[in-house]
Amino acid sequence: MPVQDANTPPLVLSFIAGGVAGGVEAIATYPFEFAKTRVRLRNQTAVASPKNPFLVVSQVFRNEGVRALYKGCSTLVVGSIAKDGVRFLAFDSIKKSFADPETGAMSPLRNLLAGMCTGVVASTLAVTPTERIKTALIDDARTAKRFHSSLHAVRLIYHEYGFLGMYHGYAGTTLKQAGATAFRMGTYNILKDFEKSRDIDQSTYTNFANGAVAGTVTTYATQPFDTIKTRSQGAKGASTVDAFRSILADGGLRGFWRGTIMRLGRTIFSGGILFTVYEEVAALLNPLLR
Repeated sequence: MPVQDANTPPLVLSFIAGGVAGGVEAIATYPFEFAKTRVRLRNQTAVASPKNPFLVVSQVFRNEGVRALYKGCSTLVVGSIAKDGVRFLAFDSIKKSFADPETGAMSPLRNLLAGMCTGVVASTLAVTPTERIKTALIDDARTAKRFHSSLHAVRLIYHEYGFLGMYHGYAGTTLKQAGATAFRMGTYNILKDFEKSRDIDQSTYTNFANGAVAGTVTTYATQPFDTIKTRSQGAKGASTVDAFRSILADGGLRGFWRGTIMRLGRTIFSGGILFTVYEEVAALLNPLLR
């Protein structure tokens, strides 16, 4: 997504291409997300739960079948379509305000700041509610099993906690999204600008590699926020402060990086898939929407 010029896609294209890319990425990498979420949620049953995400996948597949690995997937897909549609649209809109007024150029710092603002917008409009439902479904599936579907979960949460119940974990989610979007969008655009300055061809392989690097940087930089967000958005919900305290009590400082390897496995591929699909869809639709 270069600076706004003749090559910059229309904003409606940013929304459509971002939404398609988000949906594809969510479906392709969901088992990683499922395992990461289960590892971080507190065990409230008498049966010990493995802390190794790969063992979680193996155990769930063996005991509950492949469909169980996609519990909450529909919510995440819908959320990802909205989240990434809003994210790409917001980034292409917001970065205009951060571009150099004379040259239109985006420095690395300007890219990061534009990404940070984009993360706050995406968290408020799409990410927090859908993450709340997805996490609650995964948590409920291993404990009370009260939720029959995503819609049923929405109804029960609204009935028990009101509208604000959909925004449990908002602070942690927004901090995570601000940081994650800053590093993901910022790193990807910094790499693209660098490659263009060196006349490096922007191929599918280059886009995937750039996205994978951006995903790696994002994971290590934002892992504590993601852990707090997950604990806040369990089936019973918790405040950000309570989530922080419980993580610290359960695992100390290292507990904030629990699930990093599984999340890294997901974000490397998700970053590559997301930006590759985005660029391909944008290239396909660009002539039609000009």
